[in-house]
Amino acid sequence: MKKISSLLIIISGILWGSMGIFVRQFNTGGLASMEISGIRSFGAGLIIIIVLALWKRELLKITPKDIWVFLGSGVLSVLCFNYCYFKTISLTSMAVAAVLLYTSPMIVIILSVCLFHEKLTSVKIIALIISFSGCVLVSGAIGGQTALTPQGLLTGIGAGFSYALYTIFSRYGLQKGYHPLTIVAYTFLISGLGILPLCKTGTVIRVLAEDKRLLLLAVAFAVVSTVLPYFLYTIALSYTEPGKAAIMASTEPVAAAVFGVVLFHEKMTLNIFLGILCVLSSLLILNFKVMKRNPGK
Repeated sequence: MKKISSLLIIISGILWGSMGIFVRQFNTGGLASMEISGIRSFGAGLIIIIVLALWKRELLKITPKDIWVFLGSGVLSVLCFNYCYFKTISLTSMAVAAVLLYTSPMIVIILSVCLFHEKLTSVKIIALIISFSGCVLVSGAIGGQTALTPQGLLTGIGAGFSYALYTIFSRYGLQKGYHPLTIVAYTFLISGLGILPLCKTGTVIRVLAEDKRLLLLAVAFAVVSTVLPYFLYTIALSYTEPGKAAIMASTEPVAAAVFGVVLFHEKMTLNIFLGILCVLSSLLILNFKVMKRNPGK
């Protein structure tokens, strides 16, 4: 599993990048961003809980003294991320919000050095700089006219910080011996319950009940863009340093950009192309030693 941990993270980023495909459909159906987040969080938590209850009930067992791990990943990470990210979009723009969000790998590295004594190498720093530059280019923030307000900056950094906390709390959960599915299940069950008061639950139920196609999309959305990527990413954290994992997950904006070009005929600009090259270069830099040790594989 260790040999393919990098691949699992890259796949996770690609699956996270597919969110835009579903979001466009829900927007067309009349659902707003916070309602879509509710579908994602609560739907993912409910699906995993049901599957584990029918398949491996023992994975639902947690020790009461460890509840802080799941409250941290569910409330401080996922729930706070959703609120801060969408608030930043309303205060600035999607491009600026995306750039501020991609400060998360930097935050993960700093926290990992302090909490897990992860080594801060020159390779990670170079890969981080290149990856962040690529995310800025892909986001389209360069050349934009949106002003960044102090409140927007604060909520944007808050989004990056809370996004980074999933990696940290998941690492603690893995160290305590919990299965990746257990971590993902309770993370999204808790965040899903927490997000319900923030969204128009009645509207979500009405829209999904009236349109069975959107109901099926909601299930696919929860599985494809949440359950699978978070599960694969959490597995990979067992074999990969948190800082390295966070940088490699930057494949998300690249995948989102590619999906936009291929599926929705969005324009492939020079900035997006250069941004994709930057992110891919950072992946090669991080995995150079692995490829060097296994030249024939």
